[in-house]
Amino acid sequence: MKMKKMIQTEGAPAAIGAYSQGVEVNGMLFVSGQIPFKPETMELISEDVQEQTLQSLKNLRAIVEEAGFDVEDIVKTTIFIKDMDEFGLINQVYGDFFKDHKPARACVEVARLPKDVKVEIEAIAVKE
Repeated sequence: MKMKKMIQTEGAPAAIGAYSQGVEVNGMLFVSGQIPFKPETMELISEDVQEQTLQSLKNLRAIVEEAGFDVEDIVKTTIFIKDMDEFGLINQVYGDFFKDHKPARACVEVARLPKDVKVEIEAIAVKE
């Protein structure tokens, strides 16, 4: 039997469209793309790509933890970036965040992101 649960937390920015922050179904968690907004103010953290990356990851973690998962349960991420020339800077913050845990990942340069941010990160997590 399929059990679906919508995940909502004040620890991450509120959805700015017709979507959920996350959806859990059958032990899997699908986290919507997180942009670098501070949840308390719904404002961009800064123009710095590394600060934007860290804030996006913090927002992702808040949703994962709200659903009762851990960062180590993340098995796949997708990073959408505005400028592939900034990949090294983004990758440095990403690596520091995940440490020895290395989910599968895709990184795609896109023409434009919501609110003209420089980075957006989505994830899939699975419980044992």
